Amino acid sequence: MSSTVSPLAPTGVPDMPAIAGVTLATAAAGIRYKGRTDVLLAIMDKGTTVAGVFTRSRCPSAPVEWCRAKLGGGKARALVVNSGNANAFTGKTGRQSTAMTAAIAAKAVGCQANEIFLASTGVIGEPLDATKFDGVLGELATQTTPDAWMDAARAIMTTDTFPKVATATVKLGKAKVTINGMAKGAGMIAPDMATMLSFVFTDAPISSPALQSLLKAGVEDTFNAVTIDGDTSTSDTLLAFATGAAAAHGAPKISRAGDPRLKAFTKAFRAVLANLSEQVARDGEGARKLVEIIVEGAVSKTSARRIAMSIANSPLVKTAIAGEDANWGRVVMAVGKAGEPADRDKLSISFNGIRVAKSGARDPTYDEAEVSAAMKQPKIQIKVALGLGKGRDRVLTCDLTKEYVAINGDYRS
Repeated sequence: MSSTVSPLAPTGVPDMPAIAGVTLATAAAGIRYKGRTDVLLAIMDKGTTVAGVFTRSRCPSAPVEWCRAKLGGGKARALVVNSGNANAFTGKTGRQSTAMTAAIAAKAVGCQANEIFLASTGVIGEPLDATKFDGVLGELATQTTPDAWMDAARAIMTTDTFPKVATATVKLGKAKVTINGMAKGAGMIAPDMATMLSFVFTDAPISSPALQSLLKAGVEDTFNAVTIDGDTSTSDTLLAFATGAAAAHGAPKISRAGDPRLKAFTKAFRAVLANLSEQVARDGEGARKLVEIIVEGAVSKTSARRIAMSIANSPLVKTAIAGEDANWGRVVMAVGKAGEPADRDKLSISFNGIRVAKSGARDPTYDEAEVSAAMKQPKIQIKVALGLGKGRDRVLTCDLTKEYVAINGDYRS
């Protein structure tokens, strides 16, 4: 956790309202860090449904495996998150640690271990001493409150420079329902599920299968459209919990994602995911520029996504942006290497709305001074027009600075 906040951090933090059926508390268990909280316990009322999406890494962490195994039950009573140790690549010891943590939490909360969901973030390859949770979780279970959202978001941070939270309120039937979310992530961020840790809570009465469908669809153009460095974490976890408490106020019980009554909720739910995923991009390790990449005119949305990711993950493109250099030649390179249909002589490229290349050559109206001034902005938009079809997509990334190297060079020391 950095003491210097990213210059791209949001200027305001929303007031996080209480959600009926959810209470939270944090503690300093000394997992890795000294003098800061590193454990989060969230307790949910009985009947809370759960959904989740996880990393596609073939080397997943022990908590990821635990959550996948428990997700089929569809019910959750508590979430335990620790920072400082990912409990990944820890073999049999890691699996024993997750089982012990879940057992400790279940005893503290008064539920079954298969109703406990776990997430860990931090260093890979170091055993997690689950005995550090003994006593801590029991004490936390007596201290949870409905308004500890910011404390919770801080407790799960690692190299993040600011806590990431988002909220939305929307009508479901005749009742008002709330959606709160938090996330952590600043490095080892590349799509193929959620690329960090994120937790979303609502009081809407939504079944587990419906919530799972909403979540799976919701990440596609949010968390799966963000990359910092092209490296997919072993620990990526995005969990959604629905307490159903709003049913007491007239919210209809939703059993399928296609229910027309869910239209406004779905929009608000995706807005929370989009807000959190953009905050992850804004907090990319060492970032000084938020970069939006739009690819249009591709043969399909899938092709546009692959080309956009090729640009977003290019170290040469990202360092050029860090140097405030509109080097469209590097964008051409990234388009060409993506392996997707592209025609050099139809290609056009713009930086912050200024076209720099057209029809496979430098734009005849190109003005170096105008483009250089545009590149000094904190947000840079790169738009690529392929001229081949109607496929369009958008991804977010950030620049690549010397600070990224410094942060990751010192990460374990």
